Amino acid sequence: MMVVKTFMYFSAVIISGYSQMVQVDDSRSGYAGSQVDLSCQFVNSDPPVKISQVTWQKFVNGTKQNVAIANPALGVSVLPPFKERVRFKSPAVRRPTPSLEDTTITFSNLRLTDEAAYICEYTTFPAGNRENTVNLTVYARPMIQMSLSTPTIVAGPANLKMTVATCLSANGKPAGVITWDTGLDGEVSNQEIRNPDGTFTVRSDYMMVPTRQTHNQKLTCITSYHSETYSDSVTLNIQYEPEVTIEGYDGNWYLNRESVQLICQTDANPPVSLYQWRFLNGSIPDNVEVRDNILLFKGPVTYDLAGTYMCDATNSIGTRSAAMEVNVTEFPVIPHEITQGQQGLGTAIGMVALGGSLLVVALTLLGVLFHRRQRTFKGDYSTKKHVLGSSYRKGGSLQPYPPIPQVLICPDDFDDEKKAEMYGSPISLTENIHHCQDNTQQMNRSFSVESEVEACGYGEQCFAFYDETELEMSVDMVPQTDGSVISKEEWYV
Repeated sequence: MMVVKTFMYFSAVIISGYSQMVQVDDSRSGYAGSQVDLSCQFVNSDPPVKISQVTWQKFVNGTKQNVAIANPALGVSVLPPFKERVRFKSPAVRRPTPSLEDTTITFSNLRLTDEAAYICEYTTFPAGNRENTVNLTVYARPMIQMSLSTPTIVAGPANLKMTVATCLSANGKPAGVITWDTGLDGEVSNQEIRNPDGTFTVRSDYMMVPTRQTHNQKLTCITSYHSETYSDSVTLNIQYEPEVTIEGYDGNWYLNRESVQLICQTDANPPVSLYQWRFLNGSIPDNVEVRDNILLFKGPVTYDLAGTYMCDATNSIGTRSAAMEVNVTEFPVIPHEITQGQQGLGTAIGMVALGGSLLVVALTLLGVLFHRRQRTFKGDYSTKKHVLGSSYRKGGSLQPYPPIPQVLICPDDFDDEKKAEMYGSPISLTENIHHCQDNTQQMNRSFSVESEVEACGYGEQCFAFYDETELEMSVDMVPQTDGSVISKEEWYV
């Protein structure tokens, strides 16, 4: 009895001296339809134990299901429904004398139903069973689809929103996330559906008010799925009635003007199929030719062409119209508005004209100064010069004039008759002054005193019309007994 107890204790010691380990990955994942390896390594002890069998099992909802078995004596066996999709990766396992330290299995054509926990179990002698578990996750890439709500969208009333495009992320696991990339003003409506196989379908509708301005605009749908991104785009096809305008009338149709026309311009989707012209003041004149969207006016413009012209444009969506009132004038209309370019040109011309005027004034002043200096007396002190009345004049070519009056300004109480007696002339002083003023204002002030006296004529009393230069000259003169004057000094140019 004592011996048996001792044996049992010894056996326990021997068993406890063995240490084995089954190494697996904590988790593995793959996409449906792809391939994945589930690794399993047996770390033996020293001394090694004998491997009797290796079994892969699927553990779902507390239940184990055999997948593949490797036995040194019986060989390899893969059970349905894994028979066609699971195999031991190492060729050593499949030899007549197998090596079972590496019993990694390969899953091909993964299915969503393959997602589970898998147990790799080693049966050894005399150490018993050793096992470990790996979790397999199966993903499903969604099918991305984007489409217009209908092939053609008709622009409706304002503020009436409708679905114009739909983006679909179907049968994905996990569910995809849909966003929109567009500059259009719209709203997004999302819906997520869980399918029986564990996948998800996400539908996203883009809603907006379809208008002429949104035609040919681009909508882009972006689907994010398990760190991956997919995008798809569509171009909106918005149909709308024609937008109509009439061009060609510039507001300057005048009599006898040639080559005028009116053009009916349209923006429509689909394109305009019919143009119709009307003349609200009667029937279209005979000299006007209709060429679809063009009214061609032959010959010169007449008053008969004045009136209101209408263009009706029709496509499959509807008909829209535009009007143009034409006025005919007798003469061309000169526009009053000056463009910026014309203003700049006018400024440049004004600057040039101003510069030219200043140059002319400068040249004139120089000419006047030169002329006066040329006419300045050159001679000696013995030469006599008469001023406004001396019978002796230089050159002797002019007739003598009466002596210059000694008093130029009369008191206010003098009347015209006394002034006439004083100067010995029957002509009134007022008439003389007015007459001389009229003549003097028309003459160049650069002339000498002698020229001004000559303009008044012989026998007239001309005085008080000298310019400042001549008055200064008279101060430098010395009067003589015979009525002449002699210069105090000689002038040189």
